[in-house]
Amino acid sequence: MNVMVDMCVIPLGVGVSLSGFIAQCQRVIQDSGLEHQMHPYGTIIEGEWNEVFAVVKACHEIVHEHGAPRITSTLKVGTRTDREQSMSDKMNSVRDKLSKDD
Repeated sequence: MNVMVDMCVIPLGVGVSLSGFIAQCQRVIQDSGLEHQMHPYGTIIEGEWNEVFAVVKACHEIVHEHGAPRITSTLKVGTRTDREQSMSDKMNSVRDKLSKDD
């Protein structure tokens, strides 16, 4: 089953600058080869369920390995069975509607 996950990883107990930890997680996502899109409050990852959740696990592992004693993450998970739809499909659908309103 394909899935889209919007993930926000928050290392705890490491101070206020988190970008180094987030960069480590982002490398894991990039190396996975899965479609993804980083945004200011997380990253959207799409792909096959087991592959996406393996990346979620790997992000937690790498952030712990780099010194974060605790992590809290939020996940929004979306699936559909009626048809295939990618992140770009969803964005383009909204953009098309916006352009028709002009």
